Amino acid sequence: MSEVFTKSMARNIYYGGSVFFILLFLALTFDTMGTLPKQDNRAAITPQVALGKKVWEENDCIGCHTLLGEGAYFAPELGNVYKRFGNSTEAIKAFIKSRPVNGVPGRRSMPQFNLSDEELEALAQFLKYSSEINTQNWPPNIQG
Repeated sequence: MSEVFTKSMARNIYYGGSVFFILLFLALTFDTMGTLPKQDNRAAITPQVALGKKVWEENDCIGCHTLLGEGAYFAPELGNVYKRFGNSTEAIKAFIKSRPVNGVPGRRSMPQFNLSDEELEALAQFLKYSSEINTQNWPPNIQG
């Protein structure tokens, strides 16, 4: 390389790279904006689903669980728990109710939150709603 790297060469690389990445950004933005409306097939949020979200937040479920990839990795992913429990809100409610009062000594386990029947139903409906969001096959397996 006997050639010297000049200011004009550096400027051309800078401007050329900038134009390339701006065009790439615009192309990806237009592609995303065209794809998003096609995949939005969620049901409307009902007052019961909203209450379930409130119960989820008040009991800090995300402090242990992930929901659609967000949250802690201490306990299982709950984005597909409705499918994992056989498409049954009753099974979800029964599982939450069956937790021991003080947990299992020496093991990490979900505590008993002593939720009312209304809160249990709302939480189950929220988890059902979450499982119906088109996540493009996330999580990749049924176990989360």
